[in-house]
Amino acid sequence: MKQILDFEKPIVNLKEKIAELKKFTSESDIDLTEEISTLEKRLADLENDIYGNLKPWQRVQMARHQERPTTLDYIAELFTDFLEFHGDRTYGDDEAIVSGIAYYKGKPITVIGHQRGKDTKENIRRNFGMPHPEGYRKALRHMKQAEKFNRPIICFIDTKGAYPGKAAEERGQSEAIARNLMEMAGITVPIICIVIGEGGSGGALALGVGDRIHMLENSTYSVISPEGAAALLWKDAGLAQKAAESMRITAPDLYELGIIDEIIVEPKGGAHRDIKRQARNMDAVIEKSLQELNDLSKDELLEQRWEKYKQIGEFME
Repeated sequence: MKQILDFEKPIVNLKEKIAELKKFTSESDIDLTEEISTLEKRLADLENDIYGNLKPWQRVQMARHQERPTTLDYIAELFTDFLEFHGDRTYGDDEAIVSGIAYYKGKPITVIGHQRGKDTKENIRRNFGMPHPEGYRKALRHMKQAEKFNRPIICFIDTKGAYPGKAAEERGQSEAIARNLMEMAGITVPIICIVIGEGGSGGALALGVGDRIHMLENSTYSVISPEGAAALLWKDAGLAQKAAESMRITAPDLYELGIIDEIIVEPKGGAHRDIKRQARNMDAVIEKSLQELNDLSKDELLEQRWEKYKQIGEFME
């Protein structure tokens, strides 16, 4: 792997030791099979212990992993005949959002998602997955098209947030996000939203008003980043780890709070370790969700969506 997270180093060191022993065994007459077997058992136990008990900040790091699969990676694995559309018919095309039509198990669907890069060149091209207002307007244009042709919509969420630059604000960033929230609430076709990495602020929510909200096991979904929360609360972005512990932004937390509908299990070590297996896990959840939603009439769909969001949150009078 190109990027090794701090908490993964004991695992990597043990793997390197096993590889050395295997190489030594193959190049000499000394049999170290028993020692290798012991280390492999220790490795399995170590992986179970570390990956099975990830802390919130460690999940944040996993969600940000430079090799984590992107929207286009999942589109290639889950759908066929994907045709990407470009532009918002008002200003331009925003490559931080990918949108188009495809087939899912032989039936047409609309796919929309944030797209970030895996290296510096692609990140600059994709604006690090932070959309401008034309990106959200492009997404809405294709949602309305999906509604016209009665196609289900699948949204992949993966952004630190909407781009906060001056030009984006001048072109109506906040209005574009607000309009998406309003319009998605009333779209008359099924909407399935999946947080595949970071779900940050209104930039994520602008693709997140759906009938089913799912999250990958090591993704995050929050109103602000841990660094931003720490800077606001304690005037020190270096306390991001403390903020992550307090914010309850991980999939297990949000499932417990009733904000998401299902946690999609990741392969041991994260989605980037085995994208095909990850896609199979996602496929099962998407298929189940579509089966449940396709049986509803338009009125039932909207009523259920309204009730879903009305029930989120707790308050005391």
